[in-house]
Amino acid sequence: MSLRILVAATLSFLATALSFLSTRPAAAQTSAPIVYVIPIEGVVDLGLAPFLSRTIREAQEAGAAAVLLDINTLGGRVDAAVAMRDALVNSPVRTIAFVNPRAISAGALIALACETLVMTEGGIIGAAAPVVAGAGESKPGDEKSVSYLRKEFRATAEVRKRPPELAEAMVDADVEIAGTIDKGKLLTLTTSEALERKVADFTAPSVAAALKAAGINGAQLRNASETWAETFVRFLTHPIVSSLLMSLGLLGILVEIRTPGFAVPGTVGVLSLGLFFWGHWIVRLAGWEELMLVSIGLALIALEVFVLPGTTLAGIVGTLALVAGLGMTLVGAGATVPVVVNALGRVAASLLLAMAGAFVLFRLLPTLPFGKQLVLATGMDAGLGYISAPESDHRWLGRSGTAVSPLRPAGIAEIEGTRLDVVSDGGFIEAGVAIEVSRVDSNRIVVRRASSQKDKDTHEQ
Repeated sequence: MSLRILVAATLSFLATALSFLSTRPAAAQTSAPIVYVIPIEGVVDLGLAPFLSRTIREAQEAGAAAVLLDINTLGGRVDAAVAMRDALVNSPVRTIAFVNPRAISAGALIALACETLVMTEGGIIGAAAPVVAGAGESKPGDEKSVSYLRKEFRATAEVRKRPPELAEAMVDADVEIAGTIDKGKLLTLTTSEALERKVADFTAPSVAAALKAAGINGAQLRNASETWAETFVRFLTHPIVSSLLMSLGLLGILVEIRTPGFAVPGTVGVLSLGLFFWGHWIVRLAGWEELMLVSIGLALIALEVFVLPGTTLAGIVGTLALVAGLGMTLVGAGATVPVVVNALGRVAASLLLAMAGAFVLFRLLPTLPFGKQLVLATGMDAGLGYISAPESDHRWLGRSGTAVSPLRPAGIAEIEGTRLDVVSDGGFIEAGVAIEVSRVDSNRIVVRRASSQKDKDTHEQ
């Protein structure tokens, strides 16, 4: 009996210990929920999308209670905002937007895509009409761009159970809502207006207060930060940097085609285009199609230069393929005709800049110390070039003699007792006529009628 009691007591103790150990992590997790905080500041660019997606994956793996977006932006690229919107709508982790203090244009779409929307006091959200950036100015998007973005906002609002008409009014000035917005104006809401119209859920002065308002207390905050690769990608996909990479890449390849074997321009060109494509590949703008188009374009241009010079067909088709491939790399989801035209304009400008740089470089290269080893000069003085005749021929310059044979125009002349092969300066000279040496060109002694002979011929006439 005592043995049974001892076994039962031991099993009861082990069961209690295991139960205690198994509940400790859950209790600890419940007491301190994890929340990842993602800053959305400045321009919304293509590099933010992979950063957001990675952070959401990390939050899911860590069992986080939520992901909070600390938003303060005046907008940015539509395709970047759409990619972030999709990541937020499909997020397996709860998402909270904290508008601190503004979410304008692309920022408004990102905020509306979150499950919970909190705004700081004095915040604003809206004004999301699409614009097309041009040379030094921005123009309103066309009707197709407005229609597309308007439906993106409406669908996002519907998913999050927010007023879809208000979301549309942020994009399209033609949307009129009685008592809220007149036709011809874009909707922008303050914090109090957004709360009144059920666009925002809460107001809070800080991140901690926003989480408390959203029902998450005592959260363990983990501030998300970009990796060096994500920061580098954002740098590479910046419009100015990507245009410079295109120009430098095309310039290096053009110089390498013109001076094959040097390798440095070609290496710089390939490296620049490689960085350009790598950055846009990471943000899911570049794919195998764009890479193949650019490769085919460069191959056709090389074919035009080395194999079929003068045909122009290969060069024209290659240039079109090159421009198309690079242009497709610059546009993303929701690209409309003006956006595509703007992208092609950037590529054309980069190509013209590369051609102008190549032209200037080819003109300057022969004058540079290292360039003289690569490029032949376009001209050479006779004194520096190859001379087949002996230097002694130059001593006949200006001397007089007699034509031994008719000069038609070549023949034989006797000058100071020496018979020489000579050439007349163009006219026929009979045998026995006095001549004089006018110049010595390489291996030719050029003669003309002597001045006294010309006077004699004129007097006889």
